[in-house]
Amino acid sequence: MGSSEKPGELETDVVHDGLVSTIKENLDTIFPHCICKVNDKFVQGNKKAYHPEKISIGPFHHGRQELKKMEDHKWRYLHALLNRTPDMEASLAKCVTEIRGSELKARNCYAERETIKLNSDEFVTMMLVDGCFMIELFLKRSFKSLRKRGDPIFTSRKTIGTLRSDMVLLENQYPLFILHRLFRIVQNRLAGIVPIPEICSCSLNSIAFKFFKIIIPGDRKKIEERFNQEGNHILDLIHNCFLPTFSEIHPWELESEENQQNTQSQPQASAREKLKNCSKLHESGITLRKAHYSGVLDIAFENGVLYIPEVMIRPCTETLLRNLIAGEECNSDDFEHVTSYVCLLAKLICSREDENFLKQKKMLSISDENFLKQKKMLSISFKKEDEDVHGEVHKLFKKLADEVVMKNFYFEGLCKQVVGYKRESWFSLPSCFKK
Repeated sequence: MGSSEKPGELETDVVHDGLVSTIKENLDTIFPHCICKVNDKFVQGNKKAYHPEKISIGPFHHGRQELKKMEDHKWRYLHALLNRTPDMEASLAKCVTEIRGSELKARNCYAERETIKLNSDEFVTMMLVDGCFMIELFLKRSFKSLRKRGDPIFTSRKTIGTLRSDMVLLENQYPLFILHRLFRIVQNRLAGIVPIPEICSCSLNSIAFKFFKIIIPGDRKKIEERFNQEGNHILDLIHNCFLPTFSEIHPWELESEENQQNTQSQPQASAREKLKNCSKLHESGITLRKAHYSGVLDIAFENGVLYIPEVMIRPCTETLLRNLIAGEECNSDDFEHVTSYVCLLAKLICSREDENFLKQKKMLSISDENFLKQKKMLSISFKKEDEDVHGEVHKLFKKLADEVVMKNFYFEGLCKQVVGYKRESWFSLPSCFKK
């Protein structure tokens, strides 16, 4: 009896292999895309906030003439990363095989994928070079000993800042599942031979966080925990850091049955429309206080006190907020957390007086470093004679809020609480005397 195989066993395996391939293909295409092109209504007049200045990541801006200077740096970083492994050619082959096996799923991450004019080899090469560049960039940022003397990327703070801004653009995102697989391949092949053992034990999210943490507002420890959660791409991980930890306050939960019936019978202005700016809220007896919660959007109102986490303005704040908002519009769900946050701040911060009030309360911080130098990168208009960036924050939030159309304002219930607050004056009768 030569073989112990049962009749039909081999044929069944072949059928199953074909079935597995078919199912895998369906799985790779069933999920909606997560990397979109920004709506033209946002891009018009604000192109620099959505299109990369120095580097392309992924297919949407691949091959643009003005970005080709960085391509040589990408290839150098690819070589540096793989050359650290004991067999560079074997590591390269493994990376290529991994990407090629996930090409369909990777292409499906991008909206309008029919516009990606790259054949299979070109697409796989682009994903390899871009992905390995990102990993090597994060490693060099985390471990200074990996940097070569004279590396043009790390010898200029402006270059690093520009790369960071380019890499948070929605149209410049890279599928995180591919990045994790490439990192795992390199990490496994480096095990036991790298002079820096931490490389073999660190996570991709942890080294990426070290690169982007400077532009993410909030408590470092708390936002790092959120950055380490799952996501589709880097901008998605940053979006996690903005999400509230409180439950949403629904407006109808604050209304009596009688008020609900009145609201249904006649249209009324929203609580957001009625909300006053912070200076007027203070004058009306409402206290504004800096909150120390875990989320940037953890804004709360309790016993006449409006708690707001510190609002941090950095050189790339506008770019980051714009792309987070664009990402929310691209998303298939109805959550508009960052969009709601920007619209709320536009109501609270309406003037220099509001800015000064929040600064005195240590609820607003502005990084002056390179801010005015980069004002041409911002879409807000600065007066030529104005040498002080302070006083321009309200213009930023107003412009951002004016450009969006809110479908689901997350803070409507909070605004209703604030608008409906009635402070008891010193001459009010005790409740026991009220009939």
